[in-house]
Amino acid sequence: MTDTTTDATDATDATDATDATDATGRDYTNSPAAMLRHWAAVQPDAPMLTLGGTTVTWGECYDRAVTVAAALSAEGIVPGKRVAFLDRNGIEFFEVFFGCALLGAVSVAVNWRLAPAEMAAIIEDAGSPVLVYGPDYEAAVKEIAPALDCVRSFVPLTAFDDWRDAHSGSATDPGFVPGPEDVITQLYTSGTTGLPKGVMISGRNLATILGGAPEVFRIDETTVSMVAMPLFHIGGTGWALSGMSRGGHSILVRDIDPVEILRVIETHSITDAFVVPAVLMFLLATPQLADTDVSSLRTIYYGAAPISEDVLVKSIAAIGCQFAQVYGLTETTGAITSLLPEDHDPDGPRANLLRSAGRPFSHVELRIVDAATGEHLPAGAVGEVMARSDQNMLGYWNRPDETTAVLDDDGWFRTGDAGWLNEDGYLFLHDRIKDMIVSGGENVYPAEVENALLAHLGVADAAVIGVPDERWGETVKAIVVAAPEEGRSPDDREALAADILAATRGRLAHYKCPTSIDFVDALPRNPSGKVLKRELRAPYWEDQARNIG
Repeated sequence: MTDTTTDATDATDATDATDATDATGRDYTNSPAAMLRHWAAVQPDAPMLTLGGTTVTWGECYDRAVTVAAALSAEGIVPGKRVAFLDRNGIEFFEVFFGCALLGAVSVAVNWRLAPAEMAAIIEDAGSPVLVYGPDYEAAVKEIAPALDCVRSFVPLTAFDDWRDAHSGSATDPGFVPGPEDVITQLYTSGTTGLPKGVMISGRNLATILGGAPEVFRIDETTVSMVAMPLFHIGGTGWALSGMSRGGHSILVRDIDPVEILRVIETHSITDAFVVPAVLMFLLATPQLADTDVSSLRTIYYGAAPISEDVLVKSIAAIGCQFAQVYGLTETTGAITSLLPEDHDPDGPRANLLRSAGRPFSHVELRIVDAATGEHLPAGAVGEVMARSDQNMLGYWNRPDETTAVLDDDGWFRTGDAGWLNEDGYLFLHDRIKDMIVSGGENVYPAEVENALLAHLGVADAAVIGVPDERWGETVKAIVVAAPEEGRSPDDREALAADILAATRGRLAHYKCPTSIDFVDALPRNPSGKVLKRELRAPYWEDQARNIG
């Protein structure tokens, strides 16, 4: 039932007020606020969000967001002010997110996997006067509260309904209509290479991705979308908004658990989902997959981390729906390229495209440049990937120098990723530029080696790093998770390592091949599924004067 007294039909007038265009005529009515106002007016009783046994309709979410906006306003929040949210995926996140959007405030989802001091650094960097937090993080908030000079109001989710509903009697839609340069949300980079930076995502950015790629995101009002990625990540928030943009129903998953994911797919007849490759690996290793009805699935979108051909082909065979890869970054508001379902042809003449990240969206420009000189490189040459589109962020919050280092005056963004384009415009990614290994003057891209390793049946997971070598500067080391039943004893591991190395040498040039293998139980990953290679490299470089060869 609706917890507020604001009538969802009030959204009609607000929707009429969102016919905003810039000087070029681009329509910005695809903002989150306009989206909520529209669907709350068109289908107020249709399900919008479900978590566990709780479902909220479009009308209810709009009413609650209006009341949250009133509560925030009473706290002194005005357009442009940041509001921090700290909790796992939940319905309240969207109430706060859309409440901010209706008011013109900026939502800041805090990475709940960080240490308390790191959480505090993000909240302080954003200057958030209000912090909404879940019960799992009460201890962390209590610890960091003395250091949070910016926070005036701490709102625990245990008291959230009372805080919100104290304003239900007089709440009205503030009617904020974002311009192209207004910041809607501020997501922080994962911080694997340093302190997280606040990525300012604007009305233009979100309007472009939500309305500009129908050839990729084949969703409509019948879409039942699974939102499993954490909402502090663009793969969580961005995917959730994409699934909502046509009026569909979003099913939230609070924690990544393969058994729970399979239950959600079957129970709610999920049609579309975005997952990282690690989730596909988990699902393939879960016995319940064979007995779960996944026939409702139309498309699984995957990305945010490299995937091996073996995992992809096995996933296609085991799940049976369409697959589409997407590539992008937080700084590009998510996906900017896609390998469409028709390009997934493991047994046909287009099988080589499975190694590709696909082609850019119609509104996205890509080019490959020499990372050192900026020289534009031809098809087939490996260099740094640069992108230009209206999805590129406004910049990093309060970091002008770091913004200009990656975003030039012509709108080109330096992704930091190494890759190449073929003659047909398909992008093939290698690695982050910083992860490249230079061995004896030759460039080695770990992803290429990792694909070769993962083709071995004895390898469940693998990462490749550069380690110090007196002769070559760096040499290639593989960190491997053995497949179940493989390499149980030291002798078994030694034999398995020798077999893996021999197989790899049959697929790659010798200088690219690992010179040693270490076995681990699991690879360290950040919430987006990326392997924490800095953590893997650290023990091997701790006695070195330089951290590169």
